[in-house]
Amino acid sequence: MPAPLTLDGFRADLAEFLYQRPDEVDLEENPLYAGLDSLRIVTLIERWRETGVDVNFVELAECTSFAQWWQLLSAGREGADRAGA
Repeated sequence: MPAPLTLDGFRADLAEFLYQRPDEVDLEENPLYAGLDSLRIVTLIERWRETGVDVNFVELAECTSFAQWWQLLSAGREGADRAGA
């Protein structure tokens, strides 16, 4: 099983799809304004699900910043940790 998702890994994943360095990703930016389309978002969701995060497209679409995405992913990761315990 892949390693759990971390904030550094989250930033690295976003940076890959935004053609940036991880330290350039502005967590306060709106994902759609940043240039992520639905196909890239679905690809990210699948990648994050492989790390045990339970999240779907609609949940992410309701968020207005990458920081909100991270909060959602963190909560999904904690739920997966509890379920596996």
